[in-house]
Amino acid sequence: MSLLNALSRLSLQSSPVATRFLHISPVLCAEPLKKKKKLDPQVVKQREDRRKKKIEKQIRRLEKNARQLKPVEELEVPLDLIDNKAKRERKLTPLGTAELEQRALLKKEWARYKHDEKVADFQIIDRLVQSQNKALEELRRESEELYQAAIEVDMKLLPVSVKGPVATPPIKNYVSPDGDYVHQAMKWE
Repeated sequence: MSLLNALSRLSLQSSPVATRFLHISPVLCAEPLKKKKKLDPQVVKQREDRRKKKIEKQIRRLEKNARQLKPVEELEVPLDLIDNKAKRERKLTPLGTAELEQRALLKKEWARYKHDEKVADFQIIDRLVQSQNKALEELRRESEELYQAAIEVDMKLLPVSVKGPVATPPIKNYVSPDGDYVHQAMKWE
């Protein structure tokens, strides 16, 4: 505080307001900074060159691998199948023109049948919707209250639970697996 008093005497105004703007802090113990070791410029250059070569090598390797397609193991045919190809190959006789024409006619007939079936289904749906609308119009003419009750959604119909036969019957004494999953996808780098 003696420093603060001495400085306050030096100022033109010796008021407590002038001393508020002056702050002092304790002296911090500090060491001089360690000198940086001077590296030989040749050593620095060699390091930079090594770094550049390493990056260039990685770039070359990536460019070389970019042209190669990654092998897909699922598309590779196992060797035992290649060896047994002659045994597994079917000897089919080529189809004659009459057979090809008959198959083409069958396909056309089937397409016509399915088209007619679809048109008939649409006609049935249209007739049902028209008769429903006609019945609702008649009901509206008779009574507005009955009409509103008829078009109101029945919430009892929505939570439907149906229990029926499953696709396959359960297997007796079947022990289900724990559910462990082993990821076997190959990583290509």
